[in-house]
Amino acid sequence: MNFLALFVTLPTQQSAGRMRVWRALKALGCATLRDGVYLLPESERHFVALMQIADDVKSVQGSADLFLLSARNEGQQRQLVAQFDRGEDYARLLAAIAAAASGDAKVVRSLRRELSALSAIDYFPGEARRQAEEALAALEAAASGEPHSVAGKIRRLESADFQGRTWATRQHLWVDRMASAWLIRRFIDKKASFLWLDDPQRCPQQALGFDFDGASFTHVDGRVTFEVLAASFGLDADAAIARIASIVHCLDAGGVPVAEAAGIEAVLAGARAAAPNDDKLLIEASRLFDNLYKNFQQENSHE
Repeated sequence: MNFLALFVTLPTQQSAGRMRVWRALKALGCATLRDGVYLLPESERHFVALMQIADDVKSVQGSADLFLLSARNEGQQRQLVAQFDRGEDYARLLAAIAAAASGDAKVVRSLRRELSALSAIDYFPGEARRQAEEALAALEAAASGEPHSVAGKIRRLESADFQGRTWATRQHLWVDRMASAWLIRRFIDKKASFLWLDDPQRCPQQALGFDFDGASFTHVDGRVTFEVLAASFGLDADAAIARIASIVHCLDAGGVPVAEAAGIEAVLAGARAAAPNDDKLLIEASRLFDNLYKNFQQENSHE
């Protein structure tokens, strides 16, 4: 691998220009080979960015030259790569993640932005980055209450054995729980009643839990709860339900983009903002999923 080396000299009286150049170099994640010499892995994007900085240096009566740098041997290559080590930055971030154990949403979002910014200039990622990503993912999961995916085989069940039951999930419904509750009442247990739990660990024993860790129905092998319920009761063969499942998966777990997902998310977000409680929210969400199902049925019949 080659490196781009920017040699910079700035007049001592140009304190504002010096600070501007330093900030630009820091934002790019440049390594400092020695005072006034800054490195980046060779790429077209880095070449353009460093040339812009060089022009800025010259505009304040400084000098700047950009060179292509190659290591003489493997040992020197390792020394150059080591200049980009982000271990200390990740250590500080890991400490901040550990300190945010309460999972405050604003703090978690801020930490995610920090990790994204650090990852963008981590040109030789390693174990430190993996640890930070894993720790933040765990914090995000704890903050959101989203269940962890477990390994296992999805058993085929008969809806006749699940009639008139009480189903329980986490309160403050969002996409997977809304869609799952709709699927339960629409196709699995038409007389289902629902409990919205403030603490899933206190779910009544007689209730069928869904979409939380330890629930009867939750994420399995990368499938979200809606997909697990559909597969459990043989509903995944329905092409319209499969279409809805792809939207729910996209909004709940990410992955392959789905064209309709953004619009569905906006409508459901509006419904959640307007609904006074989860019972009313489920009514509104169910109307949306009913209409989606009918629309997808019609589209499939015309193919």
